[in-house]
Amino acid sequence: MPGLHELKPSQGSKSKRKRIGRGNASGNGTYAGRGLKGQKQRESVHPLFEGGQLPLIKRLPHMRGFTNLFQTRYVPINVGELNNFEPNTEVTPESLFKTRLIRKKNILVKILGTGEISNQLNVHAHAFSKIAIKKIEERGGKVVVIKQK
Repeated sequence: MPGLHELKPSQGSKSKRKRIGRGNASGNGTYAGRGLKGQKQRESVHPLFEGGQLPLIKRLPHMRGFTNLFQTRYVPINVGELNNFEPNTEVTPESLFKTRLIRKKNILVKILGTGEISNQLNVHAHAFSKIAIKKIEERGGKVVVIKQK
């Protein structure tokens, strides 16, 4: 086994750097691989430059702005949709998933106040609107807010 001082890269894996602009004898003289005349020969052009044409980002105003990475997104469920559940049952995100009111198990649920509720239910969700809380509690149900991680 060779010692650390004897290690070398394998044959042909390393090649010498191309020395540009060192005379015609080097094979890369005169124009130094940049072609003849013009902007690209003299200096580099940034990749989004469109030759003086109005840039794409300015032509399409809807592409400007930003996306808030920290916003919390809820899946809205209306109070009227909870009538599918039997009276005095616990409505949780898992039970909403089983009845296909939401598509994913681990998702934030917000109960909104549209529609009328006819059953007494214990509703567990991550957020509630004021009207939804009022409608659920008028029917004798309970509202339980699930803590977010």
